Amino acid sequence: MLKDLIRYLDSIVARDPAPRSRWEVLLYPGVWALFWHKVAHRLFKARLFFLARAINHMSRMFTAIDIHPGATIGRNFFIDHGFSVIGETAVIGDNVTIYQGVTLGGTNPTNGKAGKRHPTLEDNVILGSGAQILGPITVGRRARIGASAVVTEDVPEGATMIGVKARSTLVAAETWAKEFMPYGTPCKEPCEPSGVQRVELLEAEVARLREQVGLLLEHASAQEQASTNMTGT
Repeated sequence: MLKDLIRYLDSIVARDPAPRSRWEVLLYPGVWALFWHKVAHRLFKARLFFLARAINHMSRMFTAIDIHPGATIGRNFFIDHGFSVIGETAVIGDNVTIYQGVTLGGTNPTNGKAGKRHPTLEDNVILGSGAQILGPITVGRRARIGASAVVTEDVPEGATMIGVKARSTLVAAETWAKEFMPYGTPCKEPCEPSGVQRVELLEAEVARLREQVGLLLEHASAQEQASTNMTGT
């Protein structure tokens, strides 16, 4: 059990540059939320639903992370910061990383029907801050979901998704980043510019075109002057 704990803490240190030791990781709310979820999940499977939900509520109060006792979670699950919600029928694979403000939510919340309502995250998935994964969809292995993306359809293995509604971009489904990608979005590659960025890019392009037009006009004027001088002589 101690070896498993050390292995888990080391898996977090490998993904997060902030902690200086395993002791610091033990203070993370995501670690405690996962610990209490394991207790609540066992009670849930034993059909002690009220006790399971009581522990769930206590954990949410102290960690700001709401994991339904029915959710199934694999090894080395890392929640970096709090304010995340994971629904009852969510299934999470191994080595999954999610950042703050993520929701693994269900669809049709008013129809009163049970069944699979929440997402399945396969191994090595990364969800950026504020990502909303909605419905009984599957996010394929090694997929990356960018910050604030809204995903309502299956995500291919190895794809990177951004935007509202999220679409595949930057990394094709048949290729994938072999190194850990923090925040679920490539930091060194150009992402889709925001509205302000688009205006700035257009302004820069207009300035460049004006400069080129000015140079062309100067060149034409110089040629015309040279032609005039030759005619005058």
